[in-house]
Amino acid sequence: MFKTSNLSFRVIISLIVLCLLTAGVTLAQRPKSPRTSASTQIGDAWIDVSYSSPILRGRTGIFGSGAEYGTKIYAGADVWRAGADVTTRITTEADLMIGDSKVPAGEYSFFIELKEGGWTGIISKQPHMDAFDRAKMAEGITWGAYGYDPKHDVARAPMAVTPAPQIIDNLIIGFGGVTAEGGNLFVVWDNQVGALPFTVAK
Repeated sequence: MFKTSNLSFRVIISLIVLCLLTAGVTLAQRPKSPRTSASTQIGDAWIDVSYSSPILRGRTGIFGSGAEYGTKIYAGADVWRAGADVTTRITTEADLMIGDSKVPAGEYSFFIELKEGGWTGIISKQPHMDAFDRAKMAEGITWGAYGYDPKHDVARAPMAVTPAPQIIDNLIIGFGGVTAEGGNLFVVWDNQVGALPFTVAK
């Protein structure tokens, strides 16, 4: 009886140690900009956004001001990937109107051109890669926003920009004001809130 109990005790201790080690590995391997998503539904159609969410980690004034506005976030790209790492992706099951352009149901990349006081949302069909491969850049395939080419733009539309009610630590993309006719795609980070209006195409 004692041997069985002792064996059970050792098994339990081994499992606890294994769980702790696994948890430690998991935490150590967590990405600095976790991959996340947002969704909304209009009628039977879903609209989904998949993006990586950077965290301020003590940084302030991430957008900058004046001539420097947005340059930190661009990090050498021509536009912002509206997140971090892999290109931000939008999938819509409904045909949408964004600005004056019709965006047919499908999957797209989402970029933002940053200017102080007003952003421009960009919906693009440019091919993207899920894992960085320098050789593919020469083929016109984008990583994040690096290699962005405006010839693939499907829609460009102004985004209203307002101050955030408080400093937002991790970038958030979400939907607001959604009705049967459309809504807004919000991008919120640090002290800025950008809103891209969209409607369901008739």
